[in-house]
Amino acid sequence: MNRTLTLIAAEDHVDNGEPNVLQLPNDADPLAIEVCLDDVERIDLDFPKFTDGRAYSQAFLLRRRLGFKGDIRATGDVLIDQLVQMQRTGFSSAVLKEGVDASAAQRQFDRFAAFYQGDAVQAVPHFVAAPEAASERSA
Repeated sequence: MNRTLTLIAAEDHVDNGEPNVLQLPNDADPLAIEVCLDDVERIDLDFPKFTDGRAYSQAFLLRRRLGFKGDIRATGDVLIDQLVQMQRTGFSSAVLKEGVDASAAQRQFDRFAAFYQGDAVQAVPHFVAAPEAASERSA
């Protein structure tokens, strides 16, 4: 399965208070949101500094427990070596810091194309999915 994380240049990310965009501070509990997520197209989760990873947990909760299907966007201090983990925890887009080359960021995904264990988006671990896929190909 080939999943992609949309990479957005800093200058292309516009935050103009769109009504269908929810911005959650990194200390907010996604399970306590009082907004109907059916009306939300995108949720922006903030990384105030790269060492603060609470947004990973927020993204995971939004995808797995709350079943949010829209865009979960990483904003703030986003480093390219965090992008693969962001994708695995449920993020679907990330705003790159100013001056970061998107092709350098894409190389992270080329290096780590598959994982043995499941994640927020593909919960079935590889060791379970691989035999199923093999039996489907041979049928």
